[in-house]
Amino acid sequence: MNDSQNLYDKRKTYEKSQLIESEIKQNPIEQFRDWFLDAENAPEVAEANAMAISTVEDDGCPRTRMVLLKAYSADGFTFYTNYDSRKGRSIENTHKACLHFFWPSLERQIIIKANVERVAENLSDGYFHSRPKGSQLGAVVSPQSQEIPDRDFLENKLKHLEKEFENQEVPRPENWGGYIAKPYEIEFWQGRPNRLHDRILYSLEDNIDWKISRLAP
Repeated sequence: MNDSQNLYDKRKTYEKSQLIESEIKQNPIEQFRDWFLDAENAPEVAEANAMAISTVEDDGCPRTRMVLLKAYSADGFTFYTNYDSRKGRSIENTHKACLHFFWPSLERQIIIKANVERVAENLSDGYFHSRPKGSQLGAVVSPQSQEIPDRDFLENKLKHLEKEFENQEVPRPENWGGYIAKPYEIEFWQGRPNRLHDRILYSLEDNIDWKISRLAP
């Protein structure tokens, strides 16, 4: 395709809500909880816990992919993955990630910068065994992010493991488990008319208190 595709007229007006200091929570996790519940209760939001996670790779370029948030608390945001995947290797190298939630029907997004560490092994065990058996086997089958010869490689390995573990528990692979992203910056973005969007930033100071500031859109 040689012709440039002009998208100048692709825009909408944001006018569903507002984000003002007199109405927000003083703790960002409480503010996240309120917005997350709104997203969960919105019928047009298919997966409220779907989030993008960006990590920085060895070449200095960020890489972003979608994962599912599996828990959140005052301590942080928990998700699960293969430790040998590209995201896992990047996290092990930098111990940092950026999480991003976008709920377009609510005209809201949340950006979270965090330090990341592995969760305790018993938590990874508990979550792994709470998953459907097919998902457990999928985690064993897939050498995530590694090059494979074809689709049959996965399908054949899955059939073999289905027979092997037909009547027994699937052990959690040592290279699969959870991470908790402990936030030090959380930005809440609410779309507003005329592109004068609301942006409220919570910044952790001295690992204790959250400073609240407004950013220009």
